[in-house]
Amino acid sequence: MKYLLALLSILAVSQALRFHVGPKEKKCLKEEIHKNVVVTGEYEYSEGIQYTGSIHVTDTRGHTLYKRENFADLKGKFAFTADEYDIFEICVESHPPAGYPGEKREVSLILKHGVEAKNYDDIAKAEKLKPLEVELRRLEDLADSITKDFAFMRQREEEMRNTNESTNSRVLYLSIFSMLCLLGLAIWQVLFLRNYFKSKKLID
Repeated sequence: MKYLLALLSILAVSQALRFHVGPKEKKCLKEEIHKNVVVTGEYEYSEGIQYTGSIHVTDTRGHTLYKRENFADLKGKFAFTADEYDIFEICVESHPPAGYPGEKREVSLILKHGVEAKNYDDIAKAEKLKPLEVELRRLEDLADSITKDFAFMRQREEEMRNTNESTNSRVLYLSIFSMLCLLGLAIWQVLFLRNYFKSKKLID
């Protein structure tokens, strides 16, 4: 049981990233999110006098899920729910003051999704749960999330296997067709050469 709890705790760790963004530079990160999964993010810029920043979150269809431009605050949060399985792009920009070449700023980005995005303190207050009950609820949700991930991976594996089988069948049919074409061409060449040599009276 201890090993299971340790595994669930490891899988529950949120993603914390730190990177540098140059002046007027855009850096984008991509995250794969399943359907009906809540995603929350916290971002923080390093200090910069009169600097502003921009955050833009979009999906593969170009739909904007969160957008905040030219803000002077150093910190901020965003949240959205994935309507369907997709790969979401989070873009970060840094804008120096006008007429100033600017310098790189450090950006901290913490992404949470699924179980980690839930606020269990609010759930505990609303349902009047004890600390142990809250932890069991969190582990139950995490186990359910892992089960769904495995089911999704199994579905993707089946789709890929079906695609491979279909591709192999098409390659086999194409190979047979190519061999028949080559065989037909070889027979035609033999007959053509035979008739040619006969017409030239080179063979009987």
